[in-house]
Amino acid sequence: MENRIINIDQEILGGTPVFHGTRVPIKNLFDYLETGESIEAFLDDFEGVKKDQVIKLLEMSQKLIESSTEILNENIA
Repeated sequence: MENRIINIDQEILGGTPVFHGTRVPIKNLFDYLETGESIEAFLDDFEGVKKDQVIKLLEMSQKLIESSTEILNENIA
């Protein structure tokens, strides 16, 4: 299985980050989740995206947020 989750290529949607192997913008997942849609609904609408890609992306996002806590707290003060 391919380990890459995100692809950024100027030839694909002008460099918008997409799920690797697709033309589905990463932002679409967050838009779905923000409006209360489920991961399953997202996957149904974007069949090229695999569930493990979504899970890994969310795990990566969590790690980025956790590792940025110190920086974020400095900006609040």
